[in-house]
Amino acid sequence: MKAIAVEPGAGTPSLIDLPVPEPAPGEALVRTLRVGVDGTDDEVIAGSHGGVPDGDDRLVLGHEAVGVVEDPNGTDLEEGQYVVPTVRRPPAGVETNDYFERGEPDMAPEGAYVERGIVGAHGFMAEYFTSPADCLVPISADLAPVGFLVEPISITEKAIEHAAAARSAFDWQPESVLVLGNGSLGLLTAAMFRTTMGYDRVYCLGRRDRPHPSIAILDELDVTYIDSRETSVPEIPEVYEPMDVVYEATGYAKHAFESIEALAPNGVAALLGVPGDWSFEVEGGRLHRELVLHNKAVVGSVNSNRDHFASAIDTMAGLPSWVIEDVVSGVYGLEEYERAFADPTDDATADDDTTIKTAVEFSHI
Repeated sequence: MKAIAVEPGAGTPSLIDLPVPEPAPGEALVRTLRVGVDGTDDEVIAGSHGGVPDGDDRLVLGHEAVGVVEDPNGTDLEEGQYVVPTVRRPPAGVETNDYFERGEPDMAPEGAYVERGIVGAHGFMAEYFTSPADCLVPISADLAPVGFLVEPISITEKAIEHAAAARSAFDWQPESVLVLGNGSLGLLTAAMFRTTMGYDRVYCLGRRDRPHPSIAILDELDVTYIDSRETSVPEIPEVYEPMDVVYEATGYAKHAFESIEALAPNGVAALLGVPGDWSFEVEGGRLHRELVLHNKAVVGSVNSNRDHFASAIDTMAGLPSWVIEDVVSGVYGLEEYERAFADPTDDATADDDTTIKTAVEFSHI
């Protein structure tokens, strides 16, 4: 079978041949339909994040997948059933641990998990993959073509859940939301806040010029676009309004601290971006006072569990269909898989900068 893999330091993915995997007891064999590409894939390809499985010299990419059960192999799944795989698994040689037993692999510390397509375990960018049945979440046939969006939406499901939990000790009534980042995750999250969650005042910060497809999506959603080159995050409360929720999806390290200044009293910031090492000065005393004197909170969130995947499927079903259609800017077959990884800012690999979200198609739905 064909698979897309990367060698550490290679800087570009390659199409390779692998044998079709055999499912172990409790696992099903899944025929891959589509696999999404995101910033984490870019970091893995660049060698700044993730790692190959022990004893291997390359990693099969892909953690945002949708497929169809080819062989249930004695599990409760059915042949022909559409499924979305979760990402985390116990470390190699370990059947389970307390976090997986509790259904909370997303809360496991480093060393207590591997992530398929990211670190320590091969991903889903292959014509077939195997997975334990309890790590496969059923999805309806009508949503299967965009099922690769379930994983990123599940990330937001968890972040929102944890942000709300941080405010659960009192009667919290949030009204304003600021999403930092107008990439695919930021756009989907802004759409969730605006449509399925019913927030009237949603803002989204980015660094793109009009006209751009991402800004057009925000305009259609009636989400206020903020150009960070004109208004910085700390200036947003004065120019617009203080925010009850700040959702950070940029990986720009300064935003973690600037979010505190953007928050309204009692507000909460959820941080999802993963920055590289970067030293810079902050006014620590002032930020500390903001947190304490105004009851503000900051939570970090990474990965998601099966319940978040199930919630994400319900959320995706409630999003306007045009949002999904506009966010997915390209689905490419194996014969042109390189286009799914093209850098829209690199003239050598892309014709323009209108790319938002891409996926590789391994078999037709």
